[in-house]
Amino acid sequence: MLAELIRAYSWDVDFQRDIRAGDRFEVMYERFFDGPGDDKRGDKGWLVYSGPILYAALTLSGKRYPIYLHATKDGDSDYFDDRGQSARKALMRTPIDGARLSSGFGRRRHPILGYTKLHRGVDFAAPRGTPIYAAGNGVVVRSGRNGAYGNYVRIRHNGRYSTAYAHMRAINKSARRGKRVKQGQIIGTVGSTGRSTGPHLHYEILAGGVRTNPMKVKMPSGRRLKGEALENFQVARAVIDEKFAALETETKVAEAGK
Repeated sequence: MLAELIRAYSWDVDFQRDIRAGDRFEVMYERFFDGPGDDKRGDKGWLVYSGPILYAALTLSGKRYPIYLHATKDGDSDYFDDRGQSARKALMRTPIDGARLSSGFGRRRHPILGYTKLHRGVDFAAPRGTPIYAAGNGVVVRSGRNGAYGNYVRIRHNGRYSTAYAHMRAINKSARRGKRVKQGQIIGTVGSTGRSTGPHLHYEILAGGVRTNPMKVKMPSGRRLKGEALENFQVARAVIDEKFAALETETKVAEAGK
């Protein structure tokens, strides 16, 4: 559940730098049991598995960010904020799970060349073989060896945005030049090919052909519900809010009983 929570918010929240002491989170998700229970298994039986997060809210530096899982008429399920704006953006800020930001965007002393130069992307340190995801829907315009970049993939997402991935250990066949990819699709794995001192992903976002800081660029917005779709969402949101309020009441009553 924690991994799903982080993934749902990762479009806007940098979990390495945005979290402060006193920040908090709330989460409501489904749990499935194999009841009826007994003395060993409890009232409901053994927990079989946990379902998706239905509702969550992060409070960061006093500001609250709620999201709701909602299925639209076209059959797609996604997380939306309380105004019907998709939490998902057109591009992922960090197209890799569980990685550490090892080098930021800007001028730095190059670890191999030994002199200061502009680092036009960000580096995520991760073990060899860690999956790398396509940051958004698009078409692969370059795939293969690319000098100091090593194994390299570039994806064109629209007329303005492209993303690039370097030093990869391997490139998936589905990410060859000319192939269409979907957001979150695995395009390769972390390696240390090219001019690299260790396994990591070098990630770039290009806006209008210019490399920009992936940690600061304003991500293109995702889907926004309108009209009847927004009305249906607000009804479903009210139901979820009621369910969560009931859970809070049950918890307070239980605590008072103790």
